[in-house]
Amino acid sequence: MPPMNPPAIDSLDTLRRHIREFAAARAWERFHTPKNLVMALSVEAAELLEPFQWLTAEQSQNLSPEQHEAVRQEVADVLIYLTRLADLLGIDLLEAAADKLVINARKYPADTAHGNALKYSERSDD
Repeated sequence: MPPMNPPAIDSLDTLRRHIREFAAARAWERFHTPKNLVMALSVEAAELLEPFQWLTAEQSQNLSPEQHEAVRQEVADVLIYLTRLADLLGIDLLEAAADKLVINARKYPADTAHGNALKYSERSDD
């Protein structure tokens, strides 16, 4: 099989369209239920752990080219499944992320959350 050039993808809308077309060309729509996509997303997110397994914090920040490519591939899988799930459920990913950033800013005000990793429910903002 000859190598394929990657499609030009410059936005989430373009990515969503390419994923739809990819699934349709293979008649995979019937398998792409929210339940199945969440399970696949979970599997791919778990696979993202493997390149980091047993690395120190420092090593995880200085990946070899091979490790970096493995992480890159798994990140792509996570993004593809997440994008497909959001598409099926009518979720605008950028809007949802923007809304969540507002919620997180309320939960983690910079003046009280600065420099610590405590969950908002564990913090005392006195």
